Amino acid sequence: MYGSDDQKSSSIYNRSYTINSASTDFPVKPYPYSSIQRTASVKKVSDSSFDSIKGKVRALCSIFEARKASKPSSDDSQSQTKLKSEKSFSSSDSKLASLSSPYESTPIRLPGTEDRVVIYFTSLRGIRRTYEDCYAVRMILKFFRVHIDERDISMDSSYRKELLSVLGEKQVSLPQVFIKGNYIGGADVIKQLHETGQLAKLLKGLPVRAIGPWQVCDACGDVRFIPCANCSGSKKVFDEDEDQLIRCPDCNENGLIRCPTCCS
Repeated sequence: MYGSDDQKSSSIYNRSYTINSASTDFPVKPYPYSSIQRTASVKKVSDSSFDSIKGKVRALCSIFEARKASKPSSDDSQSQTKLKSEKSFSSSDSKLASLSSPYESTPIRLPGTEDRVVIYFTSLRGIRRTYEDCYAVRMILKFFRVHIDERDISMDSSYRKELLSVLGEKQVSLPQVFIKGNYIGGADVIKQLHETGQLAKLLKGLPVRAIGPWQVCDACGDVRFIPCANCSGSKKVFDEDEDQLIRCPDCNENGLIRCPTCCS
């Protein structure tokens, strides 16, 4: 019995020894060597990526430098803008000079108005921009205290027909101004002439009104029209010969006549 027990114990010891000896037979790589190889590979990868990024940055820098070199300098841009502004000013001056020249050669003329300023406008406020332009031009012309013949096409349709026939157009914008019988233009032209001082030269020689520029007519309140005295604004009068009502020959389609006080 003892012999068998000794054999068992010796076999156990032998097995553990064989396991240990077998485990020691496998080659084991040293740990520091593997870590060194890994760090070297990481360094190689990082160096290659850094070189590629560096190359991209250099390419971008070269592109920006080329664009910067192609752009003109600030002095050149200032000189170019100065030349453009001088050209625009010269063109505008030439236009204004042509506007301020005498109008004897102008083909569009309004006969019988050589001693006054005639403005065709509207007092209706349906279109705000048109009303504001008409009001602005009227105020500019009133400032010079010259005689102004204000012809409101909304109060008398005959003025509209007259304007269309003179200009030879089917439709025109308002206001439209005539000075000394010569056609000048609309609101934009009058404003430019006034800002440059050319409007005063065009109005030179016209008779000046004794009243102030902002004095309102007592008869019509600057409306330039009053109700017809013949028909009292009804547009109809009784004809005794025909024994019936007929159309009043003195007033317009609205039963109005021109104010005799400020429009005579």
